[in-house]
Amino acid sequence: MGLKHGTMTASQRDPLGVGLLGVGVVGTVVAQALLDGRTQETVPGSHPLVLKQAAIRDLDKDRSVPSDLLTSDVSSVVNNPEVDIVVELMGGEEPATASIAAALKSGKHVVTANKEAIAKNGDELIALAEANGVRLLYEAAVGGGIPIIGPLSSDLLANRIQSLRAIINGTTNYILTRMTAQGEAFDDILADAQALGYAEADPSADVDGWDAMYKIAILARLAYGASVPLDSVHREGIRPVTAADISNAATLGYTIKLIAAARLEDGGLLVRVHPALIPNDVPMAKVDGVLNVCEIEGDLVGPLWLQGRGAGPDATASAVLGDIIRVARAPGSITPPRKLISPPALLEMSDYQCQYYLRLVVKDQPGVLAKVAGILADRNISIDSVLQMDSDPERGTADIVLTTHPAREREVQQAVEQISAVSSVEKFASLLRIEPYGDSSG
Repeated sequence: MGLKHGTMTASQRDPLGVGLLGVGVVGTVVAQALLDGRTQETVPGSHPLVLKQAAIRDLDKDRSVPSDLLTSDVSSVVNNPEVDIVVELMGGEEPATASIAAALKSGKHVVTANKEAIAKNGDELIALAEANGVRLLYEAAVGGGIPIIGPLSSDLLANRIQSLRAIINGTTNYILTRMTAQGEAFDDILADAQALGYAEADPSADVDGWDAMYKIAILARLAYGASVPLDSVHREGIRPVTAADISNAATLGYTIKLIAAARLEDGGLLVRVHPALIPNDVPMAKVDGVLNVCEIEGDLVGPLWLQGRGAGPDATASAVLGDIIRVARAPGSITPPRKLISPPALLEMSDYQCQYYLRLVVKDQPGVLAKVAGILADRNISIDSVLQMDSDPERGTADIVLTTHPAREREVQQAVEQISAVSSVEKFASLLRIEPYGDSSG
């Protein structure tokens, strides 16, 4: 096994062997960079990096890796005595998590892009890395090539993080951008996104908010030193968002985005993922297409803005290679993650407070709005604006759009249940939150 500690000069440093688990689109870029010596060119003075072995599913497929380095046996890479750094790029929870754990237990550093494995099992894997004196690095798990994990793990440790707010799923941002710009329906744009490779054949991880949930759970753990079980994260996807909601939001001065956020609220930590109306005059409303962005608010540094390509083989490989180089420069430099003596308690979404956008399909007759307003008033929810949008004379219905002043989620959900039971309300079509900015936070 290569050298892990010591103070030798650059010319004396022993090589570190790298083993890849998975040589897909990202793994191919990583393997080529290692074979071409890119890492030595960009960071002179670090331990040389040598690709020793790579595990793939199908040995008959053409690969950019020499055939004598390939195996279909993942465990042979993990147990290879010449491998010092295991790079896991298989994805999914298993067998990736077991392979990461085995590598850490055997004293090997691990670099991974696996958001699901880290989100679900990060506490255990981080503890394993610390116990075995090795590094577990996962910059590529969130935000592709955007440096987010690194700053939260080191540069911002002196700060008390007040809030994180992010657009961290490129597929949903692409779909919502197209819906906003061209008024197209969700299903049509999703089909195009699949054809372009932006969305998987099964898009549920993206459009139902799972991907964003994994990522914000990882960021929240780093920022607040608290364990964030996935069942504590409120998750909603973008399937319910319609072209009518996009158009109504524009009329009201908003853009709809899938937001992932973690914020200290009343002494506790609330972590949430859901579509939200963003005021058109704030920068996040203008982050379009497949771009990702993360806003970080620290008590010392103030607001930070990190934006870039959140996915794609080159951007993800950039983050993976950066982590590999961090190990090569200082393999013995183990930096424990932020840990608070008293981490914040996790709050439920029912405690959340913001303004709301409500869209109802009602019978076009007198007194309907008064009934709705009365139910809201009984829950101490005051109306900020009312718009009557589309009418259907043949069916005798109309769309009513309400926005509220800041209200508590619990009361809003109870009011929605009551309003849905009103005979003159044909359909409660949409409930969307208006993301707090400035005075809208209440």
